[in-house]
Amino acid sequence: MDRSVRRNLRQAGTAASAVLFSAFLLYTGMAGKSGDWEYYFQKQVMENAEKMYLPALTWVNRTPDKEIGEWIREKALAWIPLVSYARDHEVYGSALEDEETLARILEAQANDENAVDENGKLIGEPDETETEAAEVTPNVDTSIEKLRDFDYLLSNFYTVDSSTMVNPAQLNADELMGKSMKIDTSTSGPKVLIYHTHSQEEFADSTPGDTATSIVGVGEYLTQLLNEKGIETIHDTGVYDIINGKLDRSNAYEYAGAAVEKILEQNPSIEVLIDLHRDGVAEGTRLVTEINGKPTAKIMFFNGLSRSRTNGNIDYLPNPYIQDNLAFSLQMQIDAENKYPGFVRHIYLRAYRYNLHLMPKSLLVEAGAQTNTVEEMMNAMEVLSAMLTDVLTEE
Repeated sequence: MDRSVRRNLRQAGTAASAVLFSAFLLYTGMAGKSGDWEYYFQKQVMENAEKMYLPALTWVNRTPDKEIGEWIREKALAWIPLVSYARDHEVYGSALEDEETLARILEAQANDENAVDENGKLIGEPDETETEAAEVTPNVDTSIEKLRDFDYLLSNFYTVDSSTMVNPAQLNADELMGKSMKIDTSTSGPKVLIYHTHSQEEFADSTPGDTATSIVGVGEYLTQLLNEKGIETIHDTGVYDIINGKLDRSNAYEYAGAAVEKILEQNPSIEVLIDLHRDGVAEGTRLVTEINGKPTAKIMFFNGLSRSRTNGNIDYLPNPYIQDNLAFSLQMQIDAENKYPGFVRHIYLRAYRYNLHLMPKSLLVEAGAQTNTVEEMMNAMEVLSAMLTDVLTEE
């Protein structure tokens, strides 16, 4: 039997039970009036008829402190009591109920980022709201007093995709800035794992087939820089987006997630996960700035909220660490705004999960785009490594 049919039958049965229960209460209430139950019943009918057909009279006798809007609403629900019951006991059904729907969600997540073909050309059109994330007002006020203003925080530091939504409780500046992102340097072993869900991403002057000039090579440089700064880091160069020799992102997040979980089992000292990507933008877009006299690719932090505007929370993609993820990206963002204005784009918030549930200190970084050069990307890693050092180790 179809789930929606079963659900409707359950709701109908519940409503019927409510009617019978109400009748029982009415009967017992009248029985309490001894032999006057006939008079009592007639009195109730007359009063209800007056309320229904002569509402103006009952308005005169209303509770004085009630506004007319509230009074009308109460009377409407009284006239049709099952409406009130149904409203209070409504089951908010979700479209996310079967494996087919889950497959569609995972496919949407896998293809969520803008892709380019084998010639580096953008496939389709860039996401308009994601493109807007490139426009960041430099030298914004990062004081906690300003960050406590939800509208200010949202407009100056975030871009929210049309597929999802965020509320003040999630972007509570005191909570997000108050969470400690410091790693435990008193223990041995690697602290950071860098990996690439999409390992085939390249740049304007990449050498085809040379991973040193792809996003993997950029990740290797970031790994080197962090190790030089005393933050022990390992780099997973696994390929998760090539199936049978062809580019296929449909299960990349699932494959990458499984691989990362095994690495975490083997390296329990790891506290930080960084999934390093490269964005896809229109050919005329150049995500570049100048830092320390060097042309530097801009970066963007990417958060998944596991909640869509259409269906609410995506139960198939739970993430108990959403607030920690948001805290990590915001603290990185604030550090960049204070020390490297113009380097970061707005934090991008989208509906899905992107394996950010694997660890509280998980970061998805969109570094540059296919229009950036390898040199610009490497320069960006120098700035990113400095920011990570600030947030993860320095007091």
